[in-house]
Amino acid sequence: MAKPERSFSPLWLAWLMWGLVAAFYCIGFFQRMAPAVIADDLMRDFTLDGALLGNLSAMYFYAYAAMQIPTGLLVDQIGPRRLASSACLIAAAGILIFSFGSSLWLAYVGRFLVGASVAVAWVTCMKLAGHWFPANRFATVTGVALLLGNLGGIMAGVPLAVGVDLFGWRAMMGVSGILTLLLAVATWLALRDDPSEYGFKSHAHLVVQNHGSLPVGAALKSVMTRRDTWLLFFGGGLSTAPVLVFAGLWGVPYLTQVYHLKTSQAALMTSTMLLSLALSGPVCGAISDRLGRRKLPYLIGTVLTTTFWAIFLLVKLPHLMLFPLLAAIGFTSGTMIIGFATAREVNHPGAAGAVGGVVNMSVLGIASIMQPLLGKILDSHWQGTMVEGARVYNEAAYSAAFFWLVVSAALSIIVIALSKETYCRMRDI
Repeated sequence: MAKPERSFSPLWLAWLMWGLVAAFYCIGFFQRMAPAVIADDLMRDFTLDGALLGNLSAMYFYAYAAMQIPTGLLVDQIGPRRLASSACLIAAAGILIFSFGSSLWLAYVGRFLVGASVAVAWVTCMKLAGHWFPANRFATVTGVALLLGNLGGIMAGVPLAVGVDLFGWRAMMGVSGILTLLLAVATWLALRDDPSEYGFKSHAHLVVQNHGSLPVGAALKSVMTRRDTWLLFFGGGLSTAPVLVFAGLWGVPYLTQVYHLKTSQAALMTSTMLLSLALSGPVCGAISDRLGRRKLPYLIGTVLTTTFWAIFLLVKLPHLMLFPLLAAIGFTSGTMIIGFATAREVNHPGAAGAVGGVVNMSVLGIASIMQPLLGKILDSHWQGTMVEGARVYNEAAYSAAFFWLVVSAALSIIVIALSKETYCRMRDI
């Protein structure tokens, strides 16, 4: 008798498998954004100037960006379960080293380990989405990942600020390390790379089901020799890095020093930006999936993002107007999620991990360059003012630094305009 054809997995199981790694991505985003709230604490505890603080925060970005291509290749070769659970364990160790290290050197090591390990989360989420969900839902699912990640960033805003006031920054970061350790155990026990391991039918492309992923060398060559890979690489990084740099480090000091807000109020504003970015992911992904278009909504989003950054730079707004403007910047920046779906569709199905790693490398890579760059610009305009051991920069210094946020967003318009429209279809093999 012929075997009955297997059915696709129930939706709850697909979301659970994918959600374990999405939770890791959420933790990674929390760690990414936390320095903005604890910036003054770090400057006091480790005697840092703006450039050194930018470098300490950017250690996460350096390691994250450097790990993207290896992560993409590893997830194709060893699978999401082994990669994500191991990385989760390393992340927990890095967080605890950063939390309780007594020297700047240990703080650097901790941040580097965290960045290198959480780097696997986003690419692994996309790999799992390709196996557990239909292809025409890929942008929506990855948009939800962006939502969950940014919720982690929001937790690094007001909730972290309140916790730091009550218990101190080291204790709060230590708790996050313990939670990451527990997630590592849950991921190892429950996660499966493909629905077939639980007896269900896979959503993976037939080429992958029949022949598996491309070998490491072939996958990397296939991805890196495609023109659109690089257009989407720069498009995503240039459009998103300004939000990560502002909300992840310099936004809270700027709002407290120039607009004279309390730290908790400033953190609420940067959290508003991250919340909008979070909500934008699934909304923009779903719109793109529904329209059957990639390039058009992505391009519109980057044009709006650039316009809003220019307004932020050139106009000194009342406090109440900052909320909608920062929210608008966050929301329009969320169209970057479409770039990941586009990159997947213009490349070989057997190189899904590799293309995700290459494109995602730019998002944090460009941010890692911009953070210390802005710190150096601020230091060059510093007037010598210090409050409780932390440097205070004036409005002119911030304007000189934030000019580059507008330039970055404007450049993204050009490269996205040159990219290909895929109409939400995988390329023919």
